[in-house]
Amino acid sequence: MVHLSGEAGTSDKEAALLDLITFLKAGDYHFVTPTPATHARVLARASHSRAQDLRDIFGWSLPFDPQQIDPLLLRILRDADMVEQQGDGLKSRLRVSSLGDDLILHSAYPTDGQDAVFFGPDSYRFARLIRQQLSNHPQRAGARLIDIGTGAGAGAIVAAHLCPSADIVMTDINPFALHLARINARAAGVDAHFVQTGDLAEIGGEFDLLLANPPYIADSAGRAYRDGGGMHGGKLSLDMARQAIPRLAAGGRFILYTGSAIVDGRDKLRERLADLAQQQQCLLHYEEIDPDVFGEELDSDAYADVERIAVVAAVIERRASLS
Repeated sequence: MVHLSGEAGTSDKEAALLDLITFLKAGDYHFVTPTPATHARVLARASHSRAQDLRDIFGWSLPFDPQQIDPLLLRILRDADMVEQQGDGLKSRLRVSSLGDDLILHSAYPTDGQDAVFFGPDSYRFARLIRQQLSNHPQRAGARLIDIGTGAGAGAIVAAHLCPSADIVMTDINPFALHLARINARAAGVDAHFVQTGDLAEIGGEFDLLLANPPYIADSAGRAYRDGGGMHGGKLSLDMARQAIPRLAAGGRFILYTGSAIVDGRDKLRERLADLAQQQQCLLHYEEIDPDVFGEELDSDAYADVERIAVVAAVIERRASLS
């Protein structure tokens, strides 16, 4: 386990990426990242193969002519080591997406690398779920919050804006994800602690709010940002719940945004989460956010018996102490 304090100094590469966010904000940059399948379709019908503007460079991940962009921007990318050669042009190694008033750095398209940091439609739905939960049931001042598998940091950043006095911890097994999450948090004005770990075993104490948006697809390539393991991709979500629920303080909540494969009309993830909540004397609030996503996955052997993949929200709450 590696601890990276939110108070530590900023490296030259981190400073360059903070400059990138500042540069794009000054230019009123906005981009909403779609699914990879939609991204591919848009690129396939594009009338040009080279970037024409900043959205092409940092949204659609198109190569660009270094002579056609602001020299300051090119220097920022080179200082951050986030530009690479592609043909006779250059390509950003990062995408930048809008999330409310914030800009979020994440991996360029296509996200094929084992250390890729994903942000997309699930991130927007996860953010909406957090806003709904915290707007309806605000956290107390000084609450302790942890974002498990934070990725680019979207969940913790959204929660932090709604809980400005919270003590925030962001974890991920991927050091590149933590690198970007730390920059995204700083750019958003969020102070947090960053821990490189795959579980909660070495993080002490109880939490008032635990957040998780784990991968939920059975990925044959085993990519960490995408592969949810067994149960047709649901095992990682269940494993996170097993770790998180015992760490809930009285009145605390575990907000889980994930997907569940429906087989013969049964949602086995829901059944197992209900059993777990009962065992831990907690309440489970569970709903389908979208009944059918990633339908193309049903063509693979791993989903031969699955009728649909649903996006679900599971909120597990420990009853407040009566004493």
